Amino acid sequence: MKLASLKHGRDGKLILVSRDLTRAVHADDIAPTLQAALDHWATLAPKLTQRYDALNDNQVSESFAFDPSVCDSPLPRAFQWADGSAYVNHVELVRKARGAQMPESFWTDPLMYQGMSDGFLGPRDEIELVDDAWGCDFEAELAVVTDDVPMHLSADKAGQHIKLLMLVNDVSLRNLIPVELAKGFGFFQSKPASAFSPVAVTPDELGDHWRDHKVHLPMHVTLNGEWFGSPDAGVDMTFDFAQLVAHVAKSRHVSAGTIIGSGTVSNTDRSKGSCCLAEKRMLEIIDQGEAKTPFMTFGDSVTIDMRDSQDASIFGAIEQTVTRYIAE
Repeated sequence: MKLASLKHGRDGKLILVSRDLTRAVHADDIAPTLQAALDHWATLAPKLTQRYDALNDNQVSESFAFDPSVCDSPLPRAFQWADGSAYVNHVELVRKARGAQMPESFWTDPLMYQGMSDGFLGPRDEIELVDDAWGCDFEAELAVVTDDVPMHLSADKAGQHIKLLMLVNDVSLRNLIPVELAKGFGFFQSKPASAFSPVAVTPDELGDHWRDHKVHLPMHVTLNGEWFGSPDAGVDMTFDFAQLVAHVAKSRHVSAGTIIGSGTVSNTDRSKGSCCLAEKRMLEIIDQGEAKTPFMTFGDSVTIDMRDSQDASIFGAIEQTVTRYIAE
């Protein structure tokens, strides 16, 4: 299935979207919101699937053209957003950029932080920024959404609780990060609202590209219309999504609707490009002695997309522009 949320109040209005992302149908009579669907997934998923199949078979008379610009994040807000760093190559490069050494434990125990989840950006919403000196960066990631996960579940069993996948732009304010981390208490001001793809998809929509709890497809990123990177999300992923879910649930029960991110997709093969500016800047420092690529400023735009073997978008693209926010 492919599900989306029309902008409507705080939590959106649930719709189903055709596999080719051209048509949609309302589903709020089955579940008013995606969170409501996830709260009762075992009961409601079969009903949603039946309507989704009818939509793809052109058996739904009340369908309408799908427009990502009127969509919110599939989950406009969530009870929990936990972002990992599954691509340790990326972690190592970004820490080098801050002059920080990387402990060996990072290769065996995932990094994770709990991010802002009381309001996400829609896939076409602007990235509002008060000051471009804060060092605005995009981070192209994948995320999974779970149903209820019991505490201390093994990774072997955690994968069955993955119900949906989405793309993420985990916006980071790089120049605020060092001061925050120096306090020894983690990210806060340096991690504003993230954006998610227009649609969330069930794992079966990915076919053979979803295996070993990883997505084996390139993540495509453009900056101001120019190619920036297409690293393969299934390559160099040190921790798979089942391991990340188990990590979140180690000491707590996890509620339905929890979003767990992969961290920035990254390959050791430099020809694949990057999924964030910080990584490219670090590679420039390594190769040329200094970073030459600037962080985003007002008017800059980023596009994040993932396409199938026939070059068709799977999740719909995240397309965002940085704009100035004038504080009251």
